[in-house]
Amino acid sequence: MVKVAAPMLSLDASGSLANALVFSKWKGRNYVRSLVKPANPKAAKQVSVRAMFKFLSQSWNGIASGPKATWNDRADDAVISPFNAFMGYNQSRWRNFQAPSMTDPAAPEGAFAGVSGFSATGGIRMATLGWTVGAANHGWGYMIFRSTTPDFDADFTNLIAVVECLTADTYEYINTPLVAGTYYYDWIGFTKEGDQTAEYGEQSAVVTDT
Repeated sequence: MVKVAAPMLSLDASGSLANALVFSKWKGRNYVRSLVKPANPKAAKQVSVRAMFKFLSQSWNGIASGPKATWNDRADDAVISPFNAFMGYNQSRWRNFQAPSMTDPAAPEGAFAGVSGFSATGGIRMATLGWTVGAANHGWGYMIFRSTTPDFDADFTNLIAVVECLTADTYEYINTPLVAGTYYYDWIGFTKEGDQTAEYGEQSAVVTDT
């Protein structure tokens, strides 16, 4: 930040100049700085990371004391909190397209929630996704993937949401806002131990503007 006197040959100046400089005032002093344009907050990889981060951070408080205690050693080694150890380990797993785990380390057992009835229904600037979990077993949640082209492969770059599914029930996720077009969705389930299913089967939804 550069302090200036009589900026732009005036007593005060504010706003941007030539998409390069910003003039403003802080604590009564005029200053000028470079205009910084933030990166696209909706780039595919950013959406993916944020979706998993949101799921993990919201799930932590609901994890039982036993699984939580497994994070203590990792936390002590790194001199961080168990929560931060849990977040860091699972975000690292996700960057390698591995499902998260409630316990440290992940211990896949291959027991998945029985699921059926996947559907995607288009609406005005949104798509409503639904599925039914018939038996919870070791299931923890379902990852939702989206593409604008059919026959796509679910991967790290097209995750849009992670939904916790701990009990046998019918679940719904509303994907909004969307521009008009046809969207394709797929699901991957995962257990509390970090195992995950294959893709369940693509569903499409036609979204309109009105």
